[in-house]
Amino acid sequence: MTAGVNLTGFVDDRRVGAFQYGTVVLCGLVMFFDGFDTQAINYLAPHIAKEWGLKATVLGPIFSSALVGLMIGYLLLSPFSDRFGHRRLIIAGTALFALASLASVWVGGVTELVVLRLVTGIGLGAAAPSAVALTAEYSPKRVRASFVLAIYCGFSLGFVVAGVVSGWLVPTAGWRSVFLVGALAPLVIIPLMLKFLPESLVFLVGRGADAGRAYRLCRRIDPALPEATQPVTVDKAEAGGRVKLRALLANGGVLSTVLLWVVFAVNLGEFYALQSWLPTMLTDLGFENGTVVTATSLTTVGGIAVAFVVGPAMDRLGAFGSLGVLFVVGAVFLAVTGPAFHAPVWVLLVSLFLVGCGVSGGQKALIALAAVVYPVNVRSTGVGWALGIGRLGGILGPLVVGAAVGASWSPAAVFLALSGPMLVCAVLILYLGRRARRTADVVAREQVAAA
Repeated sequence: MTAGVNLTGFVDDRRVGAFQYGTVVLCGLVMFFDGFDTQAINYLAPHIAKEWGLKATVLGPIFSSALVGLMIGYLLLSPFSDRFGHRRLIIAGTALFALASLASVWVGGVTELVVLRLVTGIGLGAAAPSAVALTAEYSPKRVRASFVLAIYCGFSLGFVVAGVVSGWLVPTAGWRSVFLVGALAPLVIIPLMLKFLPESLVFLVGRGADAGRAYRLCRRIDPALPEATQPVTVDKAEAGGRVKLRALLANGGVLSTVLLWVVFAVNLGEFYALQSWLPTMLTDLGFENGTVVTATSLTTVGGIAVAFVVGPAMDRLGAFGSLGVLFVVGAVFLAVTGPAFHAPVWVLLVSLFLVGCGVSGGQKALIALAAVVYPVNVRSTGVGWALGIGRLGGILGPLVVGAAVGASWSPAAVFLALSGPMLVCAVLILYLGRRARRTADVVAREQVAAA
């Protein structure tokens, strides 16, 4: 018999079972639909403009409204996950963005579409940090970064599938059909989440919920535990509750948290700058449309592919060091891609795939890093705020590159300039890793002295 279960180290000391894999799959599906709904509007906008007779300048608010909604969800709603539970916020956020997408099927004007895209973004921004936090909590430390990277690959796959589905449906069924698919698919998985998605164990115990419910979840992780309900405890420092910004800064350290936000902003700025302007650059250089689409997609595919390498590396070799090396490699590939614009097409495609490994892969690895370094009681808030602040970079990045393109910079010059900030990110990540090791050493010495 056991005297009870203490959640500190409980998941880390056990094998990953079907219950945990199922949790990761459900969270990955949420991220997939998140990516699909985020990207689909970019493919639909030209068709909407043509049908409604809109000028290109009117599309700006349609694009930006969802990004504003994402920021609201990331910054303002993600802390409620630590107060009301990850499961509730994931399901509520999924329902919100699915229903807003469904309402978009019958939208009749720009104002309505902007409002619905704002609501869609809020739902997307509410669900994603909670999905990351729940995945991290049910993942042993030895594979935590890999599992978080895996579900975030779902986000990128959603980007790719949005293009495929739009290209298939729009010519035959119209642009509204893509909104319908983006609504019905997440609505289908809501019953599955209600039945199979677990609540955060730390939240259940820290908030004093039904002890039997928490213990039953523990038995699903470790069936060898006795059938009779045992007490489940959690260290006070890990207990859930209301998380304010000052608590987040206290746990992460003001300087470390701000520097992490800077890296998020720079990386997302580069990612969205490439997604926004690479098609225009390639078109202006005379490449065929098929090549343009393939080249742009490869920057996302590269990020998915490298996740299978960087995830295990972060788990086994160290999160900060692995990510720092990835950013250095990304900076190198950005710098040397310039000549590839005038090389054979296959050389350009390989170069852009490798650029995607650093830029898009770095984005996913940053999410995994935040999930690893923030303690469980502030994890959702930490991830949400990092994504929210990073979204500012995602807005500014395309504007900065647009100004460079408007000033007649060549694609080679733009890519060379983008390599500089990526190298700065590498230096900041390695510095943060050094600070984290120093802090861990101090804590360890204090614990030894206290013993």
